Amino acid sequence: MKDLMGLMKQAQAMQEKMQAVQAELEEMVVEGQAGGGAVVVRLSGKGALKGVTIDPSLMVPDEKEILEDLIVAAANDARAKSERETQERMSELTKGLPLPPGMKLF
Repeated sequence: MKDLMGLMKQAQAMQEKMQAVQAELEEMVVEGQAGGGAVVVRLSGKGALKGVTIDPSLMVPDEKEILEDLIVAAANDARAKSERETQERMSELTKGLPLPPGMKLF
């Protein structure tokens, strides 16, 4: 019974930490870039689009497809950075827990 109480306290502490990390991720902003920084996309840690910056030199009507490709590349870069940061923060939560190999809680 003593082990069960300890496990319950540990689970409650992890839940509180998880809520704190979720709040941090909502506030976190990551930037993805493409074209050497000509296009910058900002996402929250949860993937919500926060902003896009486009260098004015890319505003050429005949090169619309290039700009579209750069926006997609920058968004993908930002998403990958956000996912890495989220993974790092979440793995800190489960550090020290007796989880079976390969089991993830997020």
